[in-house]
Amino acid sequence: MTMAAKPHIHAWFDAPSNTVTYLVADPETKRAAVIDPVFDYDHKSGKADVTSVETVLTKAAEEGYTIDWVLETHVHADHLSGAPYIKLKTGAKVAIGENIREVQQIFRPIFNAMDVSGSGAEFDRLVKEGDTIAIGNLACEVMATPGHTPACVSFKFGDAVFVGDTMFMPDYGTARADFPGGDARTLYRSIRRLLSLPRETRLFMCHDYLPKEGRTSFAWETTVGEELDRNIHVNGTVSEEDFVAMRTARDKTLSAPVLLLPSIQINMRAGKLPPADSNGIHYIKVPVSLPQGVPA
Repeated sequence: MTMAAKPHIHAWFDAPSNTVTYLVADPETKRAAVIDPVFDYDHKSGKADVTSVETVLTKAAEEGYTIDWVLETHVHADHLSGAPYIKLKTGAKVAIGENIREVQQIFRPIFNAMDVSGSGAEFDRLVKEGDTIAIGNLACEVMATPGHTPACVSFKFGDAVFVGDTMFMPDYGTARADFPGGDARTLYRSIRRLLSLPRETRLFMCHDYLPKEGRTSFAWETTVGEELDRNIHVNGTVSEEDFVAMRTARDKTLSAPVLLLPSIQINMRAGKLPPADSNGIHYIKVPVSLPQGVPA
């Protein structure tokens, strides 16, 4: 493998979930990986669609790419993964951070999802800090960046790093850390690792949201230098204690993502639906917490 050639990077922004899907390819061998693919899902109707993943597959075909891998930065809580469909169509393998085991063990009892392994066996490869995945002649280096969730990893292709939900564009800040298994202090340390890379390193976000004031168009690429200089939550002057205090207070004000319940149930299964009921229909569970004294 060589890092001589920079990867070709294609990006698609999914407005309903504010998610960016990436197609990353080696220009020499035309081997490619898809990072954080979106499977279209309308929560109000329960209808799913493959328009977004088909767009990626069409682009890959046009460019002559062969997709070898689907790389998940974490178990997403705001969109369903398109990994199974890409795997079906291309034979690609699906990789995620090894701490998916912890995520599965946290959420399996919450949803009584006894079919979930708890070992990460639903995925083709569990990766850890320092691992390398070959994408043609490119080396994709794995950086463990937990905090938002225990299983969060970033994928580094030379000077391009795909950071998942670890952080956002400088004017929007950082990801929440209050999901089960999340930790603000761990998140701060993961971000500092990313920001210790050279200032010119390109950072590619998994999401973008427009700040209340400022720009009016979505963006998902920035640099280490820009984050150090301008990130509103964790620039170069913010201490760990100040960040933890800010993040903890802010997280208490945030509502749950709209697709939290379906996303967790599906994505911890590597993007597959829960087993069908006896009528052949797949259902997503909604745990209900009743006030004390209210009959079920």
